[in-house]
Amino acid sequence: MKLLVYGAGVCGSLFAAHMHEAGHDVSLLARGERLAALRRHGVRLAEEDSPAVRQVPVPVVERPEGGYDLITVFVRAHQADAVLESLAGVPEDVLSMLNWAGGPEALSAGIGHERLLLGFPTTGGTMDGDVVRYRKSNVLTRRVATPIGEPDGRTTPRLERIVETFRTAGINARAEPRMDAWLRTHAASAVPLEQAAYAAGGPEALADDPDAVRGMLQVMRHNLASMETPPVPHAFAALRALPQGPLVAVLRRFLRSPTAVHSGLNNASPSTAAELECLAEQLRARTGAR
Repeated sequence: MKLLVYGAGVCGSLFAAHMHEAGHDVSLLARGERLAALRRHGVRLAEEDSPAVRQVPVPVVERPEGGYDLITVFVRAHQADAVLESLAGVPEDVLSMLNWAGGPEALSAGIGHERLLLGFPTTGGTMDGDVVRYRKSNVLTRRVATPIGEPDGRTTPRLERIVETFRTAGINARAEPRMDAWLRTHAASAVPLEQAAYAAGGPEALADDPDAVRGMLQVMRHNLASMETPPVPHAFAALRALPQGPLVAVLRRFLRSPTAVHSGLNNASPSTAAELECLAEQLRARTGAR
């Protein structure tokens, strides 16, 4: 498969490196200092705090060149409009791998609904200079599958082809027929979590403040209750149904875990704040969420 990966942050870099090592024809689109770093060293990867850094020579481009089988977009939610506008004249299918609660219509407005697929990268990490640091248990091959779906929930030949291609490359992917609901469910719970961690100064600091964790849980519950469809995956309904005490204890343990500490929850960058505000506005517009 010939792929363009649009966005060279943590998730885009991990995906591009993995597909390149699996033998696919991959180009990674980047700009500015990130482009210059990728041209010098390729994608640089390291596990957590390990001093060992490996380099994957993924080709990089500044703009779409055409002739791809698929364009995958890994950017922040508040950057989506500009990115999709730049792809308006490119004919290939576009797989949006965004944190997004605004619905597929907003994403397809500039490129056409027939070109759009929805997905979400169930992976993460942090940028350490030009090195992507990730947990070994939190890479693309993890047990939690990467969901991909058609906006209207159909099972189409292109969806099956993409899922199968990712799987044969070692990426744990699966078809998700309710992808829009999946994305809204994720945002309804993740936005309060990230905003609370951001305000507290990181996940460990948030874990040390049980009142803040209770307040965060209340916002999650309100957001999920405001959705017009049941949560997807259904397990998220537990955030509404289970007693507050045990849930607060579970959330505090999670916030102290290596998964939380080595995730984007420690990222207090302006870009993170801008994305969270964009997602919060999308939730308010669609569901009246907080």
